[in-house]
Amino acid sequence: MANIRDVARHAGVSAGTVSNVLNRPSYVNASTREKVLSSIEKLEFVPVANARQYRTGRERTLGFALADMGNPFFVDVALGAEAAAKDFGVGVVIVHNGEDPSREQQNLDLLVQQRVHGIMITPVDERNPRLEELIQRGVPVVYVDRISGDRPCCWLATDDTAGGRLAGEHLLELGHRRIAFVGGASISRQVDHRFEGLLNAASAAGFSESSIERIDAPSWKFDEGRNAGRIIAERPRAERPTAVFCANDMLALGVLQELVLDGISVPGEISIIGFDDLEWAGASTVPLTTVRQPRNELGRTAVRMILDEIEQGTAHVHEHVIFEPELIIRASTGPAAT
Repeated sequence: MANIRDVARHAGVSAGTVSNVLNRPSYVNASTREKVLSSIEKLEFVPVANARQYRTGRERTLGFALADMGNPFFVDVALGAEAAAKDFGVGVVIVHNGEDPSREQQNLDLLVQQRVHGIMITPVDERNPRLEELIQRGVPVVYVDRISGDRPCCWLATDDTAGGRLAGEHLLELGHRRIAFVGGASISRQVDHRFEGLLNAASAAGFSESSIERIDAPSWKFDEGRNAGRIIAERPRAERPTAVFCANDMLALGVLQELVLDGISVPGEISIIGFDDLEWAGASTVPLTTVRQPRNELGRTAVRMILDEIEQGTAHVHEHVIFEPELIIRASTGPAAT
């Protein structure tokens, strides 16, 4: 059986370079990386998954790669993970990927270099091949919130489609028929799932899906919500939606601020619903109706799942958990204006 030194000789590089290709590929230039990978394939070299050795008595350490710590949702998930890790007596190394795929790649390499015992991730790119490589090499990986259902690993998420349906049903029950959705498909697949839930509610109530307007927002950020609110506010009142469902609370709070600053009554003229139930949602000038995700519990459950896999080893059976969302009704929604 070929070993790492055989691969190094065949590729004409050092054993350290081969190790970097396996563990920190972003540290190696593309041409060298391809040469090493070709040698690995020709020699049929297979890294032994169980060869990841740790110093005796070393405290267990987990990695958590967050898509965007600028989004309070991910911070709340991380705080839940940190609290659970403390309960279990393990450490957590948290890295921030900033919704940047290349930064995510580098941070995954960093976590491997730090020899964490397992990696939890809210991925920027669910299809990142580096994640598949880590799983194949025996590194426990848990997807949090943004899932990959066809990879052999644990994952957990909230039912985003059900959440969108809850928001749509509430608005329709209040008599709203001109409804806008704020959220761009480029943000993540969760946005599409939440929009799909809204469409499902409209269809079940006998309304055409084409009656639901979609206003694009290229990110989750507050300023994008304000931009969407400005688009709505600039229309004549008869052409405005009477309700707006936003893909997350940050967008909803941005829409809310812009409408209020433009003298538009919320919910007198326009009702607003968010998604996540951030702490700020209930503290806004007009407390925000929103779809609650169990943010803290997502983080705590991720730690429990990854520790189960570490403890059970090859006997571990991958677990998939879907949390049910909850509609939290506050002052930002009311009957449709007549």
